[in-house]
Amino acid sequence: MTYRRIIFDLDGTLIDTLPEIHDAASALLRDNGLPPLAPSIVRGFIGHGVEALVHRIADHVGGPDDRTPWIEGFGAHYAKVNGQLAKPFGGVVQMLADLSATAAMAVCTNKPEALAREVLEAMNLGPFQTIVGGDSLGVRKPDPAPLRLAASRLGEGPVLYVGDSEVDAETAEAAGIDFALFTGGYRKKAAEDLPHRFVFDDFADLTRLIGA
Repeated sequence: MTYRRIIFDLDGTLIDTLPEIHDAASALLRDNGLPPLAPSIVRGFIGHGVEALVHRIADHVGGPDDRTPWIEGFGAHYAKVNGQLAKPFGGVVQMLADLSATAAMAVCTNKPEALAREVLEAMNLGPFQTIVGGDSLGVRKPDPAPLRLAASRLGEGPVLYVGDSEVDAETAEAAGIDFALFTGGYRKKAAEDLPHRFVFDDFADLTRLIGA
């Protein structure tokens, strides 16, 4: 099948943002007199948006019951490094250039939309016809509504969602959209335990796999 609409997750799929997320988490903990967590621990907390990430950090370190100041603090620190420490995964730039010749493309992420746009601009990634963020609707992935919105904005034709995590796989399944799983991101389960149509570990292979 030739996909005319291709939608990408962002963190852990197109871009390795763990360095920025870990930096902001470390600054948040430092503000509260606590030592930083290992990057591998923070990596395991990524997937459901900023609020869920901060709640998981606070749970891990025994943070306060009122998480609002921590969420705000993390957001402030993250805004300072957004687009500065992240980098695209190998093969992403060429893959986007190749696919843009035959497909309309979008991003659907749980990152706030403004931050998503900022980091994509900093990385000079695209072109994307639309970006749907975690605050674009009243719900986030794995609710299928953001993915369906992104697909609707791309017009008609077969659609593929490309992501790296359990959240992405669940979202695609709920939306009834084919899913391609990138194995180099932030998932916790084995690849074979996640529903997918394609699985790949190098973006240089994605164009070949989907026959674009």
